[in-house]
Amino acid sequence: MRYREIWLPFGVFSAALGVLLVRFLVPRPIGMADNGDGWRLLCQLGARELDRPTEYFVRFSYGPAPFCNSEYISSQSWIDKIASEIGQLLGSSAILDLLVLGVLGCLLVAGGIAAIVAGLRLSVRDSVIATVALLLVVADSAFFGYFASVLSEGAAFVGMILLAGGLLLMHRTGPWRYAGAAVTVLGAMIGINAKSQTLLLIPVFALALLFVRPPGSRGLARWALPLAVLAVVGTGTALVQGAGDSANAEYREANMYHVVFNGIVDGKHDTTGDLAALGLPPRFAAYVGTDWWSSNAAWHDPEYARYRDKISRRNVARYYLDHPARVVEVLHRSAQETLTARVPNLGSFGEHAGQPPMAKEYRIPVLSGITGWIAPLGLFALLPIWLLVGWAGLRAFRNRTGRRDIGIVVLMFLLFAMGQFLVSGLAEGIENIKHQQLTIFPTLLAAAFAALSFLPRRPDKPSAAEKREPVTATISG
Repeated sequence: MRYREIWLPFGVFSAALGVLLVRFLVPRPIGMADNGDGWRLLCQLGARELDRPTEYFVRFSYGPAPFCNSEYISSQSWIDKIASEIGQLLGSSAILDLLVLGVLGCLLVAGGIAAIVAGLRLSVRDSVIATVALLLVVADSAFFGYFASVLSEGAAFVGMILLAGGLLLMHRTGPWRYAGAAVTVLGAMIGINAKSQTLLLIPVFALALLFVRPPGSRGLARWALPLAVLAVVGTGTALVQGAGDSANAEYREANMYHVVFNGIVDGKHDTTGDLAALGLPPRFAAYVGTDWWSSNAAWHDPEYARYRDKISRRNVARYYLDHPARVVEVLHRSAQETLTARVPNLGSFGEHAGQPPMAKEYRIPVLSGITGWIAPLGLFALLPIWLLVGWAGLRAFRNRTGRRDIGIVVLMFLLFAMGQFLVSGLAEGIENIKHQQLTIFPTLLAAAFAALSFLPRRPDKPSAAEKREPVTATISG
């Protein structure tokens, strides 16, 4: 490795970390409040607090509480555990201190950005441009708070950044390639196992990995390392998912309930006709807009057991197949929620920060501000964005001597975003702005990489062993 190849990523890491820490702590710490899902991770640490506010404010410190038997699987629990141990080593009395967690998140993200820049192989000027572009995504006000929260989206974002850096480095030769393999394994394990929804990363990650090809590699030299990475990630993910509720079965009926009574039968269309198409009685119109945990939810109704089989994936899928126009309407609304980006009911500040309940920070609102402005257009805005990003990704991918490596990353994130959009839009029903965070983040990340694909790669200088003796002309007399 040349000296320049080492100091440039180190400089990017230091600069990115400094920006992220200032963004996190100045003038006061910010995070993301808990919508009520955090207990599934907190109680695994023995850190749940029953009297804490949820959506209004961020609780930065969690005291001890009894452990629970939650089968919820999330790589966020690994990051929480590390933050918990670091905090206690530093003398904190809290089981989980979100200030420590936020700093740890900044370190991981800065490391991912440094890996990406090292993999991109750009000039110093273009490396600065790439760093700024990536920081605009990860530090955006719609996403950054999750790095200091008890929710699992933060792990998904960290995993995607590390995964991108690892894949780009695996296209290089020598020690960089093996460093990239290690970063790829780390990013894939965190990103894929962040939530049940991020399991959708598995097929697109495997496909991206099989296209990794450093210059001049053929046969076993090309395939050995990618297949080893795939084997490690696949085996590790299977073991992780096998240790709990990998399919999120605990919430399957609740999700379908929300799809029926908040998504399909929403009180704005043909309520009677939609209920009939779903095989539900007209009197169930009284439950439109209720959620599974409401005191007046339909499952309290004495007749609910008779119709329980209608609150199922199979029945909802049958409805969608028979009503394609409603599918488009549901997806249009989901596109509006995706582009809104900012979750409306979660605050950004601590309880004692002097801010009103649910107050939000707007320190870096550039990208989410733009998407929020065009959000009313729904599919008419989201589909053109995907088409443009997809075109740039395909352009880079087809350029075998140029930015094929970036094209692979762009298409991986774009395909994941599209799949996640369909799953959350058609199978969640409520809180879709939050659920679609895993659509808008990879979309913006893919867009950033698509833009960077137009920057020229820095030409690699041949090593001393590769230099040839100059050819001298001979004159025969």
